[in-house]
Amino acid sequence: MTAILGLSAFYHDSAAALIIDGEIVAAAQEERFTRKRHDAGFPRQAASYCLAHAGMDMADLDYLVFYDKPLLKFERLLDTYLAKAPRGFRSFRTAMPIWLKEKLYLKTILKEECAVLGDGNTADLPPLLFTEHHQAHAASAFFPAPYQNAAVLCLDGVGEWATTSVWLGEDNRLTPLWQIDFPHSAGLLYSAFTYYTGFKVNSGEYKLMGLAPYGEPLYKDMILERLIDLKPDGTFRLNMDYFDYTTGLTMTNGRFNQLFGGPPRLPDQPLTEREMNLASSIQAVTEEVVARLARTVREETGQDRLCLAGGVALNCVANGRLLRDRVVENLWVQPAAGDAGGAIGAALSVWHEYLGQDRRGGVSDKMSGSLLGPIYGNMEIRQTLDELGAVYTEMPDADLMPYVASRLAEGAVTGWFQGRMEFGPRALGCRSILGDPRNPRMQSTMNLKIKYRESFRPFAPSVLSERATEYFEGIADSPYMSLVGLVRDEFCLPVSAADAALTGLDRLKVRRSRLPAVTHVDCTARIQTVHQDTNPRYHALISAFAALTGCAVLVNTSFNVRGEPIVCTPEDAYRCFMRTEMDLLVMENYVLMKQEQPRPASTTCRQQEFEPD
Repeated sequence: MTAILGLSAFYHDSAAALIIDGEIVAAAQEERFTRKRHDAGFPRQAASYCLAHAGMDMADLDYLVFYDKPLLKFERLLDTYLAKAPRGFRSFRTAMPIWLKEKLYLKTILKEECAVLGDGNTADLPPLLFTEHHQAHAASAFFPAPYQNAAVLCLDGVGEWATTSVWLGEDNRLTPLWQIDFPHSAGLLYSAFTYYTGFKVNSGEYKLMGLAPYGEPLYKDMILERLIDLKPDGTFRLNMDYFDYTTGLTMTNGRFNQLFGGPPRLPDQPLTEREMNLASSIQAVTEEVVARLARTVREETGQDRLCLAGGVALNCVANGRLLRDRVVENLWVQPAAGDAGGAIGAALSVWHEYLGQDRRGGVSDKMSGSLLGPIYGNMEIRQTLDELGAVYTEMPDADLMPYVASRLAEGAVTGWFQGRMEFGPRALGCRSILGDPRNPRMQSTMNLKIKYRESFRPFAPSVLSERATEYFEGIADSPYMSLVGLVRDEFCLPVSAADAALTGLDRLKVRRSRLPAVTHVDCTARIQTVHQDTNPRYHALISAFAALTGCAVLVNTSFNVRGEPIVCTPEDAYRCFMRTEMDLLVMENYVLMKQEQPRPASTTCRQQEFEPD
């Protein structure tokens, strides 16, 4: 038996993943345990969980592996500052103390942190290996994918040097083909607009994507003319005269402000049509970059199968376009495409590339539905509920599923906590908040009274995999909520001329389909297909709802409020339930109704506990 613990840390979305004989046994993000969103610290609790889940300790591991090569990253930092000197001195002065104190000694820090998980002696640790950042991304995309051979495309902000990289995956080998280096980055270009429109970098990019359909791509040509030189093959260079991220402390500069008519929006300022049009424009440019790169990769490799990873691969609108436009025939996106997934990729890279172990074929991927986190049984849940003084009813599944389905059909917003916690940014039916997609008030209710977030943000539909094509087109299979498809015409409603003329957030008022809670303003949806073999209880619930209502779709959003990580434990779930306006909480076989619960000991509003994302 060979056990490998993969680690990602010290930038954002720290995580740990345990691989035993090539199988992904456990994986989790540190934020779920610390309750600090995008936690960048060493993933001590995540690693402890992975080991405990397998009944192992540090002495049982054969290898440790980190997803980054810090000395290469330091080389890039120094080269950038020297090339821009003296303009980058302020940024250099800010970054260097951290590097000189900590990051240059990362190997020592990693060993010390790992030793705490064992007997405290660094000499007893297994060998510590390092992959390159994009190598870890590529491995996370290809090795769990259901393909023996495929092209791999990685796009993110920046690793050591690479911002875009292309690989050929063949059996247990990944061959690097070419890359685009820092500072030319599609991810950082998107983040620059995230910053400029008033959202938080490395957190708010998905808001920009959700805002895009409310605007028009009025600035697309300007972006292509002034900010990015995009070639027909998808390769590109940025015009660094408009950006500040190489030498300053912000993403954009005064010249960028002048180009788009003013300073960046402050986070507490209202959204205007300018921000919506900017979002639409950069989304259109990003989709064009991804599509051109994917076409080139297909032509160069002869592969019609493509695997994606890196933060840009979380842009599910761009992903969906690749399939709808037949840019590729087969697409697989790593569900934890950002830095968290690097922990899985680094460990798989050691198994397949360093140790030379063959891959095991199969028609399904190796991510186990991305359900790789902690699980809590009825006994643990009951003990927690008793300690909290909660009021609950226990139901067997035969009664539970039709009961919850009936409450959903009545309009109840339901917290749904069961099975293993999801790995990656999406709740996939184990740590979810659910609702009736037919209810025209459900989107606003969930956004404003449950999630405490912006009204424009859409919700995803969970649909039975075997019935997905009845409701959506362009996407046949999307188990990880990583693809946007179209709501079928027969579910869409005609829009009057007056409604069609509405602009901005006024478009929210228009009911566009018979599934209004999951239909975005452009009649698209970020689809999750639910499969009986990977999540049987969630599949059973949707089946019960379909039997009752004829609708095989539920609204699914993550079980958290704005700024909070997705809940991990039964206590996290109960506290979130009590401090929001959810009606019902279901944890495995226990049902809790809001009106029956005692008043919470703390009157702190849930949204006040967490820093806005």
